[in-house]
Amino acid sequence: MKLSKGLITLLVLLAVVFFIFIWAKGAYNSMVSQDEQVTSAWSQVENVYQRRSDLIPNLVATVKGYAAHERETLEGVINARAKATQTTIDPTNMTAESLKQYQAAQGELSSALGRLMVVVERYPDLKANQNFLELQAQLEGTENRITVERQKFNDTARSYNTYIRQFPRNMLAGIFGFDKKAYFEAQAGAENAPKVEF
Repeated sequence: MKLSKGLITLLVLLAVVFFIFIWAKGAYNSMVSQDEQVTSAWSQVENVYQRRSDLIPNLVATVKGYAAHERETLEGVINARAKATQTTIDPTNMTAESLKQYQAAQGELSSALGRLMVVVERYPDLKANQNFLELQAQLEGTENRITVERQKFNDTARSYNTYIRQFPRNMLAGIFGFDKKAYFEAQAGAENAPKVEF
């Protein structure tokens, strides 16, 4: 049985459309999966920042008992914590600007905690307090977790960004609104080593 040229052309066209559909479906589903991985990684970042934020009231209360006249430093930590917890990001609409604002608020809290630790050095009884030592160890562990989770987030975002920017997936990403995700970046001045003077 002979097939007409029109039928052969139609079958070839249907086969091409079918393969394009299969490819587009696979690429779209991969983009959705990677976008969800970025959202999950962001949730872990927020989780460890929340853990740090939850430790601060106990730390401030412990220090307050020993260093009540360090009111300005303690209030600075409390205010920085409040600002950091109020700054949030929607992971589905993450921009470089929103991530910088979030990072700035968390950086202010880190600076306030650093000033608090300097104050602690003036109080040997506080440094020997078991409750304070446990809180300090938990805070140090949380800071390490923050670093790890930020790195995981950056790795996940990089993988996603690479995937959606490769041709021809970039056209599909543009059609369906998959946008590039922002990264955590080093704080300004982090490239300079601190000066130590004795």
